Amino acid sequence: MKVRVIAQPLFWGVQNGADNRQEENQERKTAMNKWGEIQVLNSTVDRRRFLKSAAAVGALAVGSANGVLPSFAQDATPKKGGHFKIGVGSGSTSDSLDPATYLETFMYIFARSLHGYLAEVDADGNLIGELAESWEPSKDAKTWTFKLRKGVEFHNGKNLDADDVIASINHHRGEESKSGAKDDFKAVEEIRSDGSGTVVISLKEANVDFPYLLEDYQLAIMPAKDGKPDLSGVGCGGYVLDGIDFGVKATSKRFANYWKPNAAWFESFDVLAIHDVAARTNALTTGQIHAMDKCDLKTIHLLERNKSLEITSVRGTQHYQFPMLVDVSPFDIVDVRLALKYALNRKQLLDTLLRGYGQLGNDHPIAATNRFFAKNLPQREQDLDKARFHLKKAGLANLKLKLSASDAAYTGAVDAAVLYQQDAAKAGITIEVVREPADGYYDSVWMKKPWCTNYWVGRPKADLMFSQVYAAGAAWNDTHWKNPRFNELLIAARGELDDAKRLEMYTEMQSLCRDDGGAVIPVFANYINAMSGKVGHNKIGSNWDLDSFRCAERWWFTDV
Repeated sequence: MKVRVIAQPLFWGVQNGADNRQEENQERKTAMNKWGEIQVLNSTVDRRRFLKSAAAVGALAVGSANGVLPSFAQDATPKKGGHFKIGVGSGSTSDSLDPATYLETFMYIFARSLHGYLAEVDADGNLIGELAESWEPSKDAKTWTFKLRKGVEFHNGKNLDADDVIASINHHRGEESKSGAKDDFKAVEEIRSDGSGTVVISLKEANVDFPYLLEDYQLAIMPAKDGKPDLSGVGCGGYVLDGIDFGVKATSKRFANYWKPNAAWFESFDVLAIHDVAARTNALTTGQIHAMDKCDLKTIHLLERNKSLEITSVRGTQHYQFPMLVDVSPFDIVDVRLALKYALNRKQLLDTLLRGYGQLGNDHPIAATNRFFAKNLPQREQDLDKARFHLKKAGLANLKLKLSASDAAYTGAVDAAVLYQQDAAKAGITIEVVREPADGYYDSVWMKKPWCTNYWVGRPKADLMFSQVYAAGAAWNDTHWKNPRFNELLIAARGELDDAKRLEMYTEMQSLCRDDGGAVIPVFANYINAMSGKVGHNKIGSNWDLDSFRCAERWWFTDV
């Protein structure tokens, strides 16, 4: 058994079009590949030896500005072939092939296999071109010009052109659109072609991070006809849709004309929805699947004993939360929200729920690896006296609440709710934990029930996370929070070119989330996954889970 600690920081610099030209992208990729080959020489270590050596040299934990451990690449050469099966703890009968509806890992992974995107975050955290080989902003960062890659073919034989990109983006902009990405494009004034290979996007306001929006899993590029995108699952990704039973299983086969020569190694690929973590684990250990997400940390020691498996721990932006609808009583009272935030013992959650595979959260969604993280913001800790104080200030001697919970949110969500229940009782707050069914959780509970469990995989940029989840009126604002000062800062920071000023703005925004917002965010959780030792991979990306949801494209079998 190999344990791979892939704790890598996400450094996000502003990159202009000149930094993303095709030649420079190739140089960056080549350097990354050479770096990976060098790492192969010392890749495999057993867990005890690794932890012992890490403790001995200390510098491993402080070798970067973020105090995180380095990653280890695998000693294997990519090979084509085989049928890869992955089990995930999500998937719903209400899922669809329309990218605007994607809500869970089941569809996120499948989407990355079927579709191409204008941009891609590589394993080192760099934003590089995918379907767009380069982009160039105007001096005021309000007009962006994207040069499309030539020779890209859709599964139906159509060649990629500007009309496909325009139709795919406009699909999320329409008045009837319910896409979570709709809010990201409210600032788009015009999107037009400048020939078949160029797309020009004009914004109403400056946005120095705009290209990052186009990497989002919902922004799949689909073939267009008469200005409308094909929503049948046809894409230009490495795999072709072979069949899908929503909430159960999705199947695809390798696309023979995929434009990336060194990707999509498997001959075919299945995603299976296995909500029960014990069933997922059993499927992995018995060889029914080759990889699984969301390992149960209560029993991970049993997986660690299995020498035929590899456990990966990747530090990223994923965080667990308890969102409250702040327009529903009693959550509309700030002091009630503060009482609940002070009542929770987040250190206990980190130790017992995550077994230390994570970091403490501070009731805002920006990870410590983000360059705009508010490092001087005091860490909130459990304080029962303050919880009682805010409860009394709200005019409530005691409080009775219902907390909806399901492991569909994350493995251990119900346990986390029970721990919260026990903590809150000490402050005079009675919480009834309502165990909700996994199927349809994100349709019938999240953003519907006043208080629930949820997780966010996070976003690579502070602006994206804030814009999609915390801005007033955002489609995925799962607390219905509206703070005028926060929204004023959000717009100002988006167009600010001075990083020092942006840091001041983002620090204040994190403080507003912490002290006024409706989300209790106790922990940032590492991505803990398990896979067969026969699955090969290079450095695993931390932008999203499962190698930035690109496991089907980036991984391979070592024994084919």
